[in-house]
Amino acid sequence: MAEEAKKLIQFKNIVKSFEGGSVVLKGVTLDIYENEFVTLLGPSGCGKTTLLRILGGFLSPTEGKVLFDGEDIVDVPPYKRNINTVFQKYALFPHMNVYDNIAFGLTIKKEPKDVIEQKVRRMLRLVNLENYAKNDVTTLSGGQQQRIAIARALVNEPRVLLLDEPLGALDLKLRKEMQHELKTIQQEVGITFIFVTHDQEEALTMSDKIVVMNAGEIQQIGTPAEIYNRPVNGFVANFIGETNIVDGVMLEDDLVMFEDKKFACQARGFEKGEKVDVVIRPEHLDFVPREKGMLKGTIKSQLFKGMYYDTICETRLGTSITVKMQVTQDNPVSNPEAGEMISASGFLLDIEDAGELDDAKVIALATAEAWNPETEEYVSIKTVEYDIKPETGNYTVTFATAAGTSITVKAVVVAQNRVESKVWQEEIYAMNFFKKVEDIQESIALDTDLKMWASASAWSLEDGEQVEITEVKYDFDPETIEPGVYDVTFATEGYEYKVSTTHAFEEGAEVGLTFRPEDIHVMKKGGQW
Repeated sequence: MAEEAKKLIQFKNIVKSFEGGSVVLKGVTLDIYENEFVTLLGPSGCGKTTLLRILGGFLSPTEGKVLFDGEDIVDVPPYKRNINTVFQKYALFPHMNVYDNIAFGLTIKKEPKDVIEQKVRRMLRLVNLENYAKNDVTTLSGGQQQRIAIARALVNEPRVLLLDEPLGALDLKLRKEMQHELKTIQQEVGITFIFVTHDQEEALTMSDKIVVMNAGEIQQIGTPAEIYNRPVNGFVANFIGETNIVDGVMLEDDLVMFEDKKFACQARGFEKGEKVDVVIRPEHLDFVPREKGMLKGTIKSQLFKGMYYDTICETRLGTSITVKMQVTQDNPVSNPEAGEMISASGFLLDIEDAGELDDAKVIALATAEAWNPETEEYVSIKTVEYDIKPETGNYTVTFATAAGTSITVKAVVVAQNRVESKVWQEEIYAMNFFKKVEDIQESIALDTDLKMWASASAWSLEDGEQVEITEVKYDFDPETIEPGVYDVTFATEGYEYKVSTTHAFEEGAEVGLTFRPEDIHVMKKGGQW
């Protein structure tokens, strides 16, 4: 907007909470100017519709002020606000024709008939329905009904029109047509439109200004170009279109490092050595012969989209390690004479830990326990017999109660299981392990549990910092798993780039990727607007 544009609406620290303690808006502050087309954009539940309803007078804020032309309108009823609303459900009167639906508000206000005629005819021309004045509204298409609803809202000459996902019920082709029509109508009538949607394309197509919201807070405010090309954080970057976000480090102004390579960019004001997020949009990446690529990669997949291919190019494999998980069924030993039962599982032990064992650790490793089956009271395990050496191999372990109820299981000592990546300067570790069928079936977060059971971890060889294990792979169904030995693979993050291209590639083709300094956008880690 031009600098001289007038502030029409001001939201000042708007908080809205509902019964039960849910807080939908968390201190929203926003200025809207005259004649702007503003879109409130965000996922379902982000608070955008609540903010719109507060402006329309259908809800009151828990805290904060809403100023209209400098006047606080929080206590002003909806019908006294110079604001009209168009909802997704058009709420047209089915017993009235098109003309009477549009004229309804003017009739209620007892405007002269000639004035009503003049205003309604102007609205019909505006929405391209001049020849439909006498038609029954129920016979019209969704797009036509929507235009009637807009005409009915505009005929009263409001200074602001609120549109709450008005295109949601239309098919894709009609939605696109109406996006352009709405923008044209707004420019012709010259009033402020405030549009609510979760559709990024709608926001980018129609808006002068986009307000991106999430979880009751504003994440970023800007023009469509600013929001798309210069997102302030990962949420905005991912929500507004497809994007690639990789870890980087700012070396100095206009120079960033990612994937262990230095690249010119257009970013200033960061600390030297500051960890950042690097954003590159799919359409800003180009394929070139591998030897000419700024990054070198392999085509992982392509999906034809008509005008272009959605392509995934893998430039770096994560560091991975595969271990064995031996799954056992819980088969407790019964001693009816003593009125006891005992159970234990075989276990795997790292060679470094084999020399630091005591009875308590061995009981814990084998999850050994004894109990009275009638009273379900626990019985103490009196003796633990084992001779486990810090050498790879198989060993027996016997657990027994004072009454002689005993069970023998297998312990396997294995060498340290580590994989080192010289290229990426990181190391990953995990150990083979035993687990019971029921432990796997009852796991609520299996990936997390598998990492814990295998003691899986990874770290940088350069600075010793922890590296996140982002992928856990296995080929069994947790719900139907049976006793046996299974492979479990843990891996750190690899690098994949989404690329929009008109070139078709075979899966596995080796390629180069290139981009320009202005195509790289740098964000602070966890940045907020």
